[in-house]
Amino acid sequence: MIIQHLLMPKSGVCGQQDMFSRLNKRAYFSDEHQTLTIYPHGVAWFDTYFNSLSIGKWKKYTDIGTVSLTLRLKGQLEISLYRKEKIHAVIAETELLTASFQSEREEEITLTFPGSDEKGMYFFRLEGVKGESKFYGGWYSAEIPEGSLRDVDLAIDICTFKREAFIQRNLEILHRAFLDDENNPLHGHLHVFISDNGKTLDIPALAGESVQIVPNKNVGGAGGFTRGLIEIMHCPTYQASHVLFMDDDVVIEPEALYRTYAMLRCRKEKYIDAFIGGAMLRMDQPNIQVEAGAAWYAGDLMSRNGGLDLNSVDACLYNEVEEYVEFNAWWYCCTPMTVVNENNLPLPIFIRGDDLEYGLRNMRHLILLNGICVWHEPFENKYSSFLSYYILRNLLYDNALHCPGYTKWQFLRRLCGTVVRELFYYRYKNVDLIFRGVEDFLKGVDFLKETDGEELHRQIMAAGYKAVPAEELDMPFENGPYENSMREEENKVHKLFRFLTFNGLFLPAKDDRIVSMAQCRPLNFYRAKRVMQYDVASGKAFMTEKSITATLGWLVKTAFKSLHIAMQFDGAKERFRANAADIISEQAWCTYLGLERSNEYVQ
Repeated sequence: MIIQHLLMPKSGVCGQQDMFSRLNKRAYFSDEHQTLTIYPHGVAWFDTYFNSLSIGKWKKYTDIGTVSLTLRLKGQLEISLYRKEKIHAVIAETELLTASFQSEREEEITLTFPGSDEKGMYFFRLEGVKGESKFYGGWYSAEIPEGSLRDVDLAIDICTFKREAFIQRNLEILHRAFLDDENNPLHGHLHVFISDNGKTLDIPALAGESVQIVPNKNVGGAGGFTRGLIEIMHCPTYQASHVLFMDDDVVIEPEALYRTYAMLRCRKEKYIDAFIGGAMLRMDQPNIQVEAGAAWYAGDLMSRNGGLDLNSVDACLYNEVEEYVEFNAWWYCCTPMTVVNENNLPLPIFIRGDDLEYGLRNMRHLILLNGICVWHEPFENKYSSFLSYYILRNLLYDNALHCPGYTKWQFLRRLCGTVVRELFYYRYKNVDLIFRGVEDFLKGVDFLKETDGEELHRQIMAAGYKAVPAEELDMPFENGPYENSMREEENKVHKLFRFLTFNGLFLPAKDDRIVSMAQCRPLNFYRAKRVMQYDVASGKAFMTEKSITATLGWLVKTAFKSLHIAMQFDGAKERFRANAADIISEQAWCTYLGLERSNEYVQ
């Protein structure tokens, strides 16, 4: 069975050569022909993110036997097979086999990896011997015990809100790679379910036999993904074994789906309930990994393996080391349908924390492999004022269910720190949203049951800061001051003085500033009068202005509200924990979504 195909850079997906093969000056890649050309003494190494094989994980999680490598080549080449492993700071490399290839036409050659010391990664190396040689591709395959392959049928669950271009592009990719290719092993084993929260998709043009689209209320990612789960559970024509939660605005490499499918088909009985997670890579820097699995720690979120440069062999080996993880975000998370049932659906919390909570509730094993990933816009390029309402409110929901030891004093420290930072930023509307979210948590399960999530979100959106094109504001945008704010620094003495003066609140304001909306720091606001908070990606901004009266007013309110929260916290936490089952059932969700029945397909 083929368990992994060899890839080459593709325009529009990922063009980082070193993520596919590392070449010396006597070897080069042609994007047009999707081939490598190798001259004498030219070398191509495949100990890379997409073309090494995570043999340690394949042996741990599956029943595969001997692994072989098949290459499509032409010319005269030397082929070497290797195993590489990271032990602390040392990278241990072992050459396993060397063979020669010679042919005047394109041919396949298959080599078997010898040995039983199967940790780290397998990979190979090509070196040109004479004339011009070509590499056209290939794959890793493995022996599978007869009768041990498992039936796998994937359902991709996508929630979208007015991102028509992304949906159309990704559907085209899926059609070309799987849905319309009868020779692909995934053909007939992959269906796509889309919840259209914006009700803007051209359903007759996009839906079909393997693509089902339903218009849905605008109830955020939680509502959209859950609507997809309900449709998948009740689909009369397709019985999914796994659901793949996937964001609508990602760039995907189809091979990630194949590797997910292959791993699931071969998995051991011990890992029958395993989830498979996809790493998030930056869309603007495709070689940089943002996260590969994460742990919650009662709100101190720990993203695993963030910041790795996947052009580096060391980074790829670092990914092979398995750390403690509790969930994988829903930009790409393959979940067994055995955990999905009419009494075990996500929380109706709109956005932020839905994927986290569902992972904490259900995930026992998470498999992460190099090459299973998506590219996503980095989060530091995104900022929305309305999230101030959801972040701490949903943290409380998640911790009430999964971190019962989380105390009111821990929360009040976090709350006060968050409020003070927002006051430093003159974002007084955000402080109001924060306390509104906490108060709604204290109302318990009934609040989520009785509130129209769509209407609530409209209110929250209206209550926050709305970014508009910068030219519509009464302060001219200048790039110089904006860039300077990103580089602004201070010494320890200045930092202490700023702290003692509450970030300059009690000092005269000096000037107006232009800062990053998502990446600003308290230093940027020190003794500022008015501040344009600018988003470089969209060219939009909003204004905030220093107000001693508003700041002092909110500090007093924070003291009183903190006392109220301290008195209500423990009871609210226990009541929510006791009654949460009332809002995660299919019946509750159908009421929340306004559905008379759960299988309302629109094709």
